[in-house]
Amino acid sequence: MGNARNIAFWVVLFVLVLALFNLFNGGAGSMDSRSISYSDFMARVEKSEVKSVVMDGEQLIVTGSDDKTYTTIRPQGEDIADKLIAKNVDVRVERQSQSGFMSLIGVWLPFIVLIGIWIFFMNRMQGGGKGGAMGFGKSRAKMLTEKHGRVTFDDVAGIDEAKEELEEIVEFLRNPQKFSRLGGKIPKGALLVGPPGTGKTLLARAIAGEAGVPFFTISGSDFVEMFVGVGASRVRDMFEQAKKSAPCIVFIDEIDAVGRARGVGIGGGNDEREQTLNQLLVEMDGFDANEGVIIIAATNRKDVLDPALLRPGRFDRQIYVPNPDIKGREKILNVHARKVPVGPDVDLRIIARGTPGFSGADLMNLVNEAALAAARIGRRFVSMEDFENAKDKVMLGVERRSMVLTPEQKEKTAYHEAGHAIVGLSLPKCDPVYKATIIPRGGALGMVVSLPEMDRLNYHKDEAKQKIAMTMAGKAAEIIKYGEEGVSNGPAGDIQQASQLARAMVMRWGMSDKVGAIDYSEAHEGYSGNTAGFSISAHTKELIEKEVFDLIEEGYQEARRILLEKEEEFERLAKGLLEYETLTGEEIGKVIRGVALGGEDDGPGPGSRIPTVTTQPRPDTPRPAGDGAAVPQG
Repeated sequence: MGNARNIAFWVVLFVLVLALFNLFNGGAGSMDSRSISYSDFMARVEKSEVKSVVMDGEQLIVTGSDDKTYTTIRPQGEDIADKLIAKNVDVRVERQSQSGFMSLIGVWLPFIVLIGIWIFFMNRMQGGGKGGAMGFGKSRAKMLTEKHGRVTFDDVAGIDEAKEELEEIVEFLRNPQKFSRLGGKIPKGALLVGPPGTGKTLLARAIAGEAGVPFFTISGSDFVEMFVGVGASRVRDMFEQAKKSAPCIVFIDEIDAVGRARGVGIGGGNDEREQTLNQLLVEMDGFDANEGVIIIAATNRKDVLDPALLRPGRFDRQIYVPNPDIKGREKILNVHARKVPVGPDVDLRIIARGTPGFSGADLMNLVNEAALAAARIGRRFVSMEDFENAKDKVMLGVERRSMVLTPEQKEKTAYHEAGHAIVGLSLPKCDPVYKATIIPRGGALGMVVSLPEMDRLNYHKDEAKQKIAMTMAGKAAEIIKYGEEGVSNGPAGDIQQASQLARAMVMRWGMSDKVGAIDYSEAHEGYSGNTAGFSISAHTKELIEKEVFDLIEEGYQEARRILLEKEEEFERLAKGLLEYETLTGEEIGKVIRGVALGGEDDGPGPGSRIPTVTTQPRPDTPRPAGDGAAVPQG
């Protein structure tokens, strides 16, 4: 599109110049093409073949008796007016001053136009616009204005500790004397670190809204171009702009694009990125101090940043912005729920409890999905059922009720999910089961969802072993019901989750007495993808895989034992799932006890939608300490 515009511009410019040239020189050119000699002109006068003559200085514009026009030049000083009058020729004289002025314009105007166009393009190329051909080295930082959509700290919730750290920076900018009288200096920079969606950029916008000082924003990728030296030039230009507006704040989003550690990678690194990083290091804390310019950067990849960038004097504060806990999630939901009409039955604390592991962006999306769901069916406000349905959609995927399943497939799915639920309810260290469904969602034909009572901060060995048992219960249920040869590929996801959790126990968490408390994750081929740390012997690899195998086999045998002991409850729940398709934790307990769900308050008919408390399906990674999310089994 840009190339087409450039070509069209040059075509129009060429046509314009050509038209101007023809306008001022076309007439003269056409006259010159019909000019005659002076002697020929006089001969025609003698023959009375001349009708009229216009005398324009030395030039004679002649009209013949045949009404054809031609030109000639008379000799200087010769007066032929009397001869023409004697031959009854109509003679007219024009002023030479006007003709000379127009001739001058006709000669010089095209050159003036071309010079003007050249000056315009040189101005664009040399800095008249940041997008000009010679504007590579200009900073692309934008001054953030908060006239519309102003964000303050009141709009930031759930990350109180990070907010307090940044509130102090705002206080530094507002009242520097309060700190300088005791010898305190304003921080040079603050690095916001945390998972995606936790509100790092939102915090930066809140600082801009609160501080009342100029706020420049730029992305780390805006510094790096294909030409070496461009990024460093942009860094210099950005700090020059910031110094003129000091005190001010410069926000660099995704700083890992330019701040990666130097001297790593194929060939020793990237020259352009490293030059840009060197210039950034010098500008932040070099020979010349940048007083009043505070750098705030955000990244979710602190591990790849250069150590020189992280030292005090550059990024004095490293602020971790985590996923919110249950209280934080409730506050975030309250912030976003202010923008939608909420029904009287909505309890945001229940929603917060049912969303462990959700980031601020996830919760904002949840509220938006609930509002869309309510609008879709014509409600005037968003009800609790809309929030629950939206939560199921965000966590588990969209229901695929149109998917055609044979009775055999539905039955096998029901027994598979019943196995997960029975084992999960039987093991005390497993998270409580809150929902079981055989309605396909996303890529799963069914699932059982378990949810911790509180946010999980760590994993104990007995909890992890019982988690493996619950995960392998689906395969055990299929084998018990259909035999060894009747097992399907349905447990593939369960086997993957169990394998990753068992490997984490053995290789990262030191939960194997035979392997010991040594981190082998970086050296084990195929686990983390990084084999550059150190090598291990074949015997140790065999030992690790043997321990992983034993943990999974132990979990499978435990699940099989429980299902055989509670075979009657197992059969009841499987048949209940076939009848009702979706059961909450309370309803699962009733079905296991043999209580019918036919009452108005006891449960729905087959396939009905039920407000449920669920948890988010997490990525295929084992749960490290600090991650409070549970995994649906299916």
